Amino acid sequence: MSTLVVTGAQWGDEGKGKVVDVLAADADMVVRFAGGNNAGHTLVVDGAKLVTHLVPSGCRYPGTACMLAAGMVIDPFVLREEVDTLRAHGLLQGDELAVALDAHVVMPYHRELDGLREEAEGRGRFAVGTTRRGIGPAYESKVGRRGVRIRDLFDPNALAARIEADLAVIEPERRALGAREPVDVPRLVDRLVEATAWLEPVACDVGGRVFDAVAAGRNVLFEGAQGALLDVDFGTYPYVTSSNTTAGGVCTGVGVGPGLLGEVWGITKAYTTRVGRGPFPTRAEPAAEQALRDAGGEYGATTGRPRDCGWLDLPALRYAARINGYTGLCITKVDVLAAVERPLVCTRYADGAEPGTTPLSQVRPVLEPIEGWDEPGLARAVAAAASLRDLPGPVRAYLDRIEAVVGVPVVLISTGADRAKTLRLRQPFQ
Repeated sequence: MSTLVVTGAQWGDEGKGKVVDVLAADADMVVRFAGGNNAGHTLVVDGAKLVTHLVPSGCRYPGTACMLAAGMVIDPFVLREEVDTLRAHGLLQGDELAVALDAHVVMPYHRELDGLREEAEGRGRFAVGTTRRGIGPAYESKVGRRGVRIRDLFDPNALAARIEADLAVIEPERRALGAREPVDVPRLVDRLVEATAWLEPVACDVGGRVFDAVAAGRNVLFEGAQGALLDVDFGTYPYVTSSNTTAGGVCTGVGVGPGLLGEVWGITKAYTTRVGRGPFPTRAEPAAEQALRDAGGEYGATTGRPRDCGWLDLPALRYAARINGYTGLCITKVDVLAAVERPLVCTRYADGAEPGTTPLSQVRPVLEPIEGWDEPGLARAVAAAASLRDLPGPVRAYLDRIEAVVGVPVVLISTGADRAKTLRLRQPFQ
């Protein structure tokens, strides 16, 4: 099968940008199937940093099609700015970009409502720590059958009607949370029509194009956003995102059947991070947490917020493997663990607790020490490794432990931020 699904196996921020960037070198098409600009992919190429929020990470390869599928919610103003920036750098030329006609639109009032909810006095204990990008409210409008889709942007009359229908529900909450002025619908329609005229030539049936590409035997890479433990159905609800972040989201988000999916790879750090509110059983003690944060540059690509850092949670990773059907694991930031003298790993939860049955807010992790590689010679060996055999013994033992507990083979190892610091143990497309 010429398809590969790549999803985050933790709470997002696993290094998907770099991994997809590496894998996209062999892809003819890269498809983003869910989420919005609450995700940020940081690519480091030859020492230069590039962050994308909506466009798939495959954008740096000339000739590779980058598809934004119907399962996404798209802020058209953010997308225009991002595409302009990429094109100014010589990327995303010609017909390499396609946007699904049926993807939903994040409106300015969705962003406003998102922020008002987080800030509202007396609601602090209910706030989930969103990125305030309007993603949740946009998905609410979608499932409420009143949302604006990309196709509506090209018909001003239909656009105005859709906005009015949406605001009939949203406006009372806006006012109750402190918004002073009603939304000026005619002005908003004019802004949207002007700002999105460039989109019409690239808007299409993305699912149909993906189907045709697979049928033609082309290599198609499906790129996830966030991580498995933020899935709206199977994550740490209610501290989750508003979409399906697991591999099953490919089918519903793109519009293709499961028979078209081949390999499914999950990305996990060699440790664990989380940003925003919600349970985090394996959070490290302050000194080790700060060491991991500093060594790993653990600050959000979209928000700049410092991430909570802790030890690898193998029961949670095993759960992510089950709900995604992983056939391979990509382990990132192996080099970062060299910053900690005595790293730990969670191999199980006390009293036989398991994710999916026991809420992660109630589990007690059983932490075990692993042999570290903080000694300078070992750390240098990790950075210089050109193959699995080159990795120091403690690193290989750690990877073996992960495979044994999770039951999924390691197929890719990242030993540094640059894309060249990647060990591929299996070819992405068979």
